[in-house]
Amino acid sequence: MRFTFAEAMTDPSYYAPLAQAAESAGFDGFTIPDSLAYPAESDATYPYTPDGNREFLDDKAFIETFIQAAALGAVTSTIRFTPFVVKLPVRPPALVAKQASSVAYLTNNRFALGVGTSPWPEDYDFMGVDFRRRGKRMDECMDIIRGLTTGEYFEFHGEFYDIPKIKMAPAPTEPIPLLVGGHADAALKRAVVRGDGWMHGGGPGEELDALLDKIADIRKAEGKTNDPFEIHVISMDAYSVDGCKRLEDKGITDVIVGFRMPYVKGPDTEPLQKKIDHLNWFADNVIAKVKG
Repeated sequence: MRFTFAEAMTDPSYYAPLAQAAESAGFDGFTIPDSLAYPAESDATYPYTPDGNREFLDDKAFIETFIQAAALGAVTSTIRFTPFVVKLPVRPPALVAKQASSVAYLTNNRFALGVGTSPWPEDYDFMGVDFRRRGKRMDECMDIIRGLTTGEYFEFHGEFYDIPKIKMAPAPTEPIPLLVGGHADAALKRAVVRGDGWMHGGGPGEELDALLDKIADIRKAEGKTNDPFEIHVISMDAYSVDGCKRLEDKGITDVIVGFRMPYVKGPDTEPLQKKIDHLNWFADNVIAKVKG
């Protein structure tokens, strides 16, 4: 079982000391939030809040994801960084491949690329990308990133992208894991067929069990039952030793833990030291006991 610390929508100056504190405490990973812009008007809803409200995002500070990963990698040495998740289809995939390769290279392979389709039509509008068929676009983006991050010559000719034979250097010395976020059936299948793992967005325990059953069925149908596959989940079970054992028994490889509810309007008023105290408490009472 690996442990990832999650913090989002807080003072950007907190991220470096939090990453250092999480590393010192024994966490394996650190998530990085992704958001491009906040629209003045929208009727879109957020899939991970009970009422779909997204006003909590207004005025929240988001450092560009790859820049933040590189900056945090420069002040740490062992912890792995994972965007949770990059809104992939709105971005040029060749550029994402270059960004991801660069971060992975500079951090000595301490980077996994969490990806998903943005739920916001506005992201597609202001990035000049058609919202329709975003799933197929997402598939092509993943294939392109997989190919271009190898450091070998690669070309791609698809419905949305046409890339001549090119090579990008430097390349990371290990493959960059592609972790797919989302609860829809298409996202779960994409995680199995094109990805190296799945990232859970949270929700009731019974919903998680149903999603895990679907993933198991897809892996069996695709002949991938024995292939390495990361499963990152948010669960209240992660906050106890017995709960972690239950999650391990379900095939969970990574748990994502945080210590405050970020989906609230207004600025985060929790002091940095309190955040560090929370993660140290968890390290002493859960991580140390689970890892023995």
